[in-house]
Amino acid sequence: MSRRGWWLFAAMSVIWGIPYLLIKVAVGGVSPPVLVLARVTIGAALLLPIAIKRRELLPVLLRWRWVVLFALVEIIAPWLLLSEAETRLSSSLSGLLIASVPILVAVIGRATGGTDRLSLARWAGLLVGLGGVALLVAGGAHGHAWSVAEVLLVAVCYATGPLIVARKLSNLPSLGVTAACLALAAVVYSPLAALTWPAAVPAPKVLAALGTLGVLCTAVAFLGFFALIAEAGPARAAVITYVNPAVAVALGVLVLGERLTLTMGVAFAAILGGSVLATRSGRPAGQAGEGAASGLAAPQSLAAESAAAQGTSGDQLTASGLSEREPEGTRLDSRG
Repeated sequence: MSRRGWWLFAAMSVIWGIPYLLIKVAVGGVSPPVLVLARVTIGAALLLPIAIKRRELLPVLLRWRWVVLFALVEIIAPWLLLSEAETRLSSSLSGLLIASVPILVAVIGRATGGTDRLSLARWAGLLVGLGGVALLVAGGAHGHAWSVAEVLLVAVCYATGPLIVARKLSNLPSLGVTAACLALAAVVYSPLAALTWPAAVPAPKVLAALGTLGVLCTAVAFLGFFALIAEAGPARAAVITYVNPAVAVALGVLVLGERLTLTMGVAFAAILGGSVLATRSGRPAGQAGEGAASGLAAPQSLAAESAAAQGTSGDQLTASGLSEREPEGTRLDSRG
């Protein structure tokens, strides 16, 4: 990978690891609907002009039913659930629970007709990873079982997105889909946010968190991820999936003073190890493509040709369905 590719990789690993921290800060001053509205509105305002200039919206609008469904499972439902959960859960625990997405991608892909072969090693990875999730839930609920369930529902949503894209939206421009989904979410959340609008201007740190979520973790992040895939390819880009939760935990502990328990550490190791095994290529040796050649796990399930099938986190949503093409021609093969 080139030096530019490594810089992009490092940047995206951090950018999509900090939303959990920022969400935790923001929900201290605004309601979850207001938080989500601010984020999607800022993101849409920055990305829509670019998508319009590139003429990437029309083909998206022609497939609007599936785009609406994709927006529902990638932004509209999970971003509210995650924000609501973080009013009670720590940002580090939320990030670790979201790390289960690659496991769920493999499970859901197989359960819904995926043809990718599950070897003994991949089955072992699934069991180890799911065991890590169970350990994390058992050790981290502490009276907040519903909040933990909300984050797991977010993970299910993020694991479902790649299947929708792979089967119904694979030939659509990524930036166009991203911008359209953010704009739709802004419309949906406007009345909900109006009902819970803060009576006073939030604290500066809350406003800074909202602005950073919208500009850096949404608009800039998508553009950066497009560039990373064009530079390094989808298999290498997908490896940030395994780095983001560690960044989320580190920031939660160092910045917010959250407690990192032994149970959380063991669970994360199990989830990470299980994810690597469960998302290994099921193709025969010699056909594993770029991922195997580089020593990295290749994306799996029905979204096998895209980075998102590795289970890119919620803050990686629609960007994660890119084929290895130049930025202007980048299209969705799966979900981010």
